Amino acid sequence: MPIYAYRCSRCGHEQDVLQKLSDPLLKTCPACGQDAYEKQVTAAGFRLKGSGWYETDFRGGGKPAPKAADAAGGASSGSGSAPATPAATSG
Repeated sequence: MPIYAYRCSRCGHEQDVLQKLSDPLLKTCPACGQDAYEKQVTAAGFRLKGSGWYETDFRGGGKPAPKAADAAGGASSGSGSAPATPAATSG
């Protein structure tokens, strides 16, 4: 069930309410009793954790993540040689 933020436009009372999607919106402020209670627009807060579908299928656009040794080895050489990736050709 989502948590909705409500605020009274009359007295300024704010409250987070756990509601089902099918529950009607609250209209009456529990602090002042006026019909000025309004649902606020808030950012959703969630985090995808673990090695589930997001980590394996969508992170990085389907490309495997670079290994720590590859990322550190290529950047710290300092010899001034050309990068390992081929140069783009115009044509």
